[in-house]
Amino acid sequence: MRTTLNIDDAALAGAMKTAPGLTKTAVINEALREYARRRRVRRILDFRGRAPWEGDLEMLRGRERRAR
Repeated sequence: MRTTLNIDDAALAGAMKTAPGLTKTAVINEALREYARRRRVRRILDFRGRAPWEGDLEMLRGRERRAR
C-alpha cells in the first residue's frame, strides 16, 4: 500500500546506518514489525505474576530430579 508520510530524516538516516543494504521501505517495514512485536510482548508481560504456577520446571526442562 502506498502512503505519504512525513518521516524524521535523522531517525531514518540512523535506521539506514544500522541496516546497510536495505531500502528505505524495507527498513520502515522492519521497524513497524518490531514495534508491533514489542507492544505484544509488553501486553503479555502485564500478566506476569497474575496466574498461579503449579508444575515441575525440572521435568519440563527434561532433567532428572536430584535427591536432596
